[in-house]
Amino acid sequence: MTTTELHLAKIVRARIEQSAAKPAMGFEAAGRWQSITYRQLGERIDAVASWLIDEGIVHGDRVAIFAPNSPAWTIVDLAVITIGAVAVPIYATNTADQAAHILRDSGAVVVFAGDKDQRDKSVPLQAEGIVRRVVVFDRTEAMPDRRVVAFDDVLAHPTSPMLGARIAATAPEDLSSLIYTSGTTGEPKGVMLTHVNLTSQFKTLDAKFDVSERDRSLCFLPLSHTYEHTWTFYVLARGAENVYLEDPKRISEAMQHVRPTCMVSVPRLYEKIYATARHRLSQASKTKRLLFEWALGVGRDVEYRKVRKEKVGAILAAKHAIADTLVLAKVRDLVGGPKNFFSAGGASLSKEIEEFFFSTGLLVCQGYGLTETAPMLTCNAPDEFKFGTVGKPIIDVEIKIADDGEILARGPNLMQGYYRMPDATSEAIVDGWLHTGDIGSFDDDGFLRITDRKKDLIITSGGKNIAPSRIESIIGADYYIDQIAAVGEGKNYISALIVPQFEALEQWAKERGVTFDSVKSLVKDARVIAFIAERIEAQQKELAQYEKIKKFTLLSDRFSQLGGEITPTLKNIRKAIAQKYRDVIESMYSDQDRGNP
Repeated sequence: MTTTELHLAKIVRARIEQSAAKPAMGFEAAGRWQSITYRQLGERIDAVASWLIDEGIVHGDRVAIFAPNSPAWTIVDLAVITIGAVAVPIYATNTADQAAHILRDSGAVVVFAGDKDQRDKSVPLQAEGIVRRVVVFDRTEAMPDRRVVAFDDVLAHPTSPMLGARIAATAPEDLSSLIYTSGTTGEPKGVMLTHVNLTSQFKTLDAKFDVSERDRSLCFLPLSHTYEHTWTFYVLARGAENVYLEDPKRISEAMQHVRPTCMVSVPRLYEKIYATARHRLSQASKTKRLLFEWALGVGRDVEYRKVRKEKVGAILAAKHAIADTLVLAKVRDLVGGPKNFFSAGGASLSKEIEEFFFSTGLLVCQGYGLTETAPMLTCNAPDEFKFGTVGKPIIDVEIKIADDGEILARGPNLMQGYYRMPDATSEAIVDGWLHTGDIGSFDDDGFLRITDRKKDLIITSGGKNIAPSRIESIIGADYYIDQIAAVGEGKNYISALIVPQFEALEQWAKERGVTFDSVKSLVKDARVIAFIAERIEAQQKELAQYEKIKKFTLLSDRFSQLGGEITPTLKNIRKAIAQKYRDVIESMYSDQDRGNP
């Protein structure tokens, strides 16, 4: 591959020339969805890059982006790497302390902030002499001082005469980003990634997936996460339209309007859609329930025949046409219509849910990776997939399983190391192999299965090694369960902390005359506890006896990033949960045999 084909900014610049008049970025403004073309994207990248040059940003300087998803986020990202600087993404939901840690550790000299909240968390770093300038995307208020700049003013900056030379001086081996891990096991570490680390994965994406100017992707996972970050570069590199959703809570609504043809996501989205569909079905008549299951069966038969390249006979085709009209197309409409492909990563997705979507004509391609591998290590693909696995290693990546079951990986996407943390780097990468911290195994066909994080495994008093994420995925698929944390380290059975889906539970309670004056009183009601116990029992039939939840506590407060219980990508921070709810957890292992102590 040429230098242009390996350098992210140069790849996108080549696409800008090829697809100048085509839509590049979509966004919602003034209540309607709008877009900018590739030509406009190029003009904005050059303006921001020129402003950075004139601000004195040199090769290797760090520039932070502390904002929700938006076209401006990616424009800045591309402008930064265009001139050889390094982008430092910060989750928009990070607390002031979390953001300050990243800004101090990275030494970012400029921060692009989304709004007043992120601006106010960034400005104090100016007094420390670290941050020289803060640029605010949202110009709804007057700038507090001259060191705070409106993004509109940056976009109006004239092209620097030095821009061409700065672009020419960049190389694929340059650092493109310094991405801080979300910190499920401690202080976030800065992962150093080069252009090659990211673009090396494009070979697999090109070989396995067909993304082109015809496609539209919905960008709703945080761009600060390497999954959406790398995917966004690829979408733009292939001339598709990337549509940005600032508020991920509006994902269901956005899918209806945007109707994306491809997108990356985490399993929780698919779990919620599946739970909603199943809940609606449970409220339907027996005739409709039978029709639904018949349609899924027909759809499954047709899709598997397509995979095996077998003929779909006239009778089956006629049945499928009816099933599609009455049921399957309506399920696809929940996610905005037909898809070129779906992707899932970051956690495990149950085989049952994969089969459900597949039967409707929607293949969810599970993959596996880490921030340290930018992120992809394995993936399923339309031409080669197996449910219940995360696929096969991508092109040029090697994976082996250590004696203790840990997954080890090496390849061109492997990070350069942790920023200013040589000891942590040496611990993670041994003899060129990254120790992922995940436990897994290959099946006879070469597909990888993930058990859990090595450090997350629950070891019971009986010596059983139990993967909490498997339990949480299965139980958490229930319509009435919003969040769940399985516990039981050193105990003789598994228990769980459960946050109900409050809106659904409140509706259930009202329909049955269960009175309550707050969610705190609702979760303590014996009828509610009994109802959730029934839901858990129904969900955990596929779990082994030692994996089953014996006791649980319903919580009235959601796990949150602000509370320290989850990461920005919604992963449980188990140590924090165990510490915060220590007394509640211990009460489930007392002699009192009840569901909600």
